Amino acid sequence: MPSRAVYTCSKSFRGYPCSHRQWRHPGHCRFVHGYSRSFTLWFQATALDDCGFVVDFSSLKALEARLAAQFDHTFLVNADDPLLPTWQQLHEQGALDLRVMANVGMEASAELVWAWANELLRSRDGGRCCCWKTEARENENNAACYEAVPNWFLG
Repeated sequence: MPSRAVYTCSKSFRGYPCSHRQWRHPGHCRFVHGYSRSFTLWFQATALDDCGFVVDFSSLKALEARLAAQFDHTFLVNADDPLLPTWQQLHEQGALDLRVMANVGMEASAELVWAWANELLRSRDGGRCCCWKTEARENENNAACYEAVPNWFLG
């Protein structure tokens, strides 16, 4: 949640159809299945930019491109998935667009996107603003959030 910020805003990115599997899950989540993922990011700043924004949403094109590259029509697998060699072969054969992640779950995806957003904001805006919360949604019923204020923003 915001620490000392006076201003906040949020931006949603929608429509990233991808598939994955949770190979350790004892139930049906161990099978390949998919969702159209979406992400909502919350930003904060103690001062507005020259245009009067916390974050100029049109300046997030690089983040939007990164989301598309990772999640748009891709197949996500954990790095320790025992079928990884098979998925890599299918990728090489053009049957799927493989992305290997430490954890394909929505909670870890929320944290990953939070880190990407803050990497962009810190390098571009010098710490004036940050992303303090990210929601990763797999459908209208299920979502996971990651919340943290980056240490560099507090200082």
